[in-house]
Amino acid sequence: MTQNKLWGGRFTQPTNKFVEEFTASIEFDQRLYAYDIQGSKAHAEMLGRQSIIAVADAEQIIAGLDGILRDIEAGKVEFTVELEDIHMNIEARLIERIGAVGGKLHTGRSRNDQVAVDIRLYLRDEIDSVLAYLAALEISLIKQAERNLDVIMPGFTHLQTAQPILYSHHMLAYREMIARDTSRLKDLRARFNLLPLGAGALAGTTFPIDREWVADKLGFDGVTRNSLDSVSDRDFAIEFCSFASILMMHLSRLSEELILWSSASFNFIELSDAFCTGSSIMPQKKNPDVPELVRGKTGRVYGNLMSMLTLMKSLPLAYNKDMQEDKEPLFDSIDTIKGSLKIFADMIDQMQVKADNMRNAAAQGFSTATDVADYCVRKGLPFRQAHEVVGKTVRYCVETGKDIPELSLEEFRSFSGLIDADIYDYVTLEASVNARKATGGTAREAVERELARLKSC
Repeated sequence: MTQNKLWGGRFTQPTNKFVEEFTASIEFDQRLYAYDIQGSKAHAEMLGRQSIIAVADAEQIIAGLDGILRDIEAGKVEFTVELEDIHMNIEARLIERIGAVGGKLHTGRSRNDQVAVDIRLYLRDEIDSVLAYLAALEISLIKQAERNLDVIMPGFTHLQTAQPILYSHHMLAYREMIARDTSRLKDLRARFNLLPLGAGALAGTTFPIDREWVADKLGFDGVTRNSLDSVSDRDFAIEFCSFASILMMHLSRLSEELILWSSASFNFIELSDAFCTGSSIMPQKKNPDVPELVRGKTGRVYGNLMSMLTLMKSLPLAYNKDMQEDKEPLFDSIDTIKGSLKIFADMIDQMQVKADNMRNAAAQGFSTATDVADYCVRKGLPFRQAHEVVGKTVRYCVETGKDIPELSLEEFRSFSGLIDADIYDYVTLEASVNARKATGGTAREAVERELARLKSC
């Protein structure tokens, strides 16, 4: 019946049952219940302070909302599609609970600005939760670096052995990515922490509300400055999905390396059994399901970003029903990255490194060839000529089945007379790694400085 709708006065026919189900959002926006009540309580208190409604009415409304919150958390409330969304479900129950006074709550606001504040309150809390998960993953990466400070591994470009590096340096590279993700998320939190409540449906309100008081009450840094933009802005949700996509890209890159490193072909690491599964037919298998699944979920989060961008594309000002579709991709991205971060932090912390296998791999593929070129440059040979000398040296090694450190001095000197016996001080794995001492380099000294810096931050 139309009279059961809080907005039903204009209508003479009931809503089609399927339309009611099709347009309802309660199945997914019910997770906003605590934030809807939080925002409504602040709004009611402000209405009383401003003498827009009686203080006694405001107090009755707040007490009623507190009772509804307790009932919801106790599982005593069943949300209904007929009431469309979380806002109408709560308001209808408030009116049932305290009578007509409950209808005064919606004075000076619209569902348009109401949902805008609910989402911001919700996302703000979720961001704080995600920041904690990011910090935990950073700690796991740093601990891996500290525990394996002397482990040498091959550094790759094009997945070909390039130069020897410290495994700890490799772990700290991912820490840099996570640190940038953290910075991006903090920037977003600061940028969107403004109160949209008070914008009304689109044009503001005729009541003498105090938006600044509500903003302070709800922990916002200020208020939004344009009512049209306030109800139609979803940049913050798009930015979060963009952040989530970049984060998942980083986790996907690390996932790919963990998958490769745990394979028999690399055999660089051992993932804990707690994060792997077996095969239904091949008993010897230990599958890295967690990194594989995170790698797969990356595409899902990318899809959420594209959904949000496409949703908002070409929408005229101000609010449109299309925007109801903003919540599911946002909620899914939040759930996905929280799960991925939590499991990754634990998995990385428990990961075991096979140092000997890493070192043996680093000793193959002529990984110290660049050090020979640098040596020749220090002896006065222009780099391009030094590059050619080392290229011929490597070709000789391929033909003879030798690695660079195995060459005799006579063999070295057959490519350049500038090479002396001190060449052997430069072509070992340790010498190659520890020669790169500049800030950001892979030398043990540089990595130790970076770890000390991180501890002091």
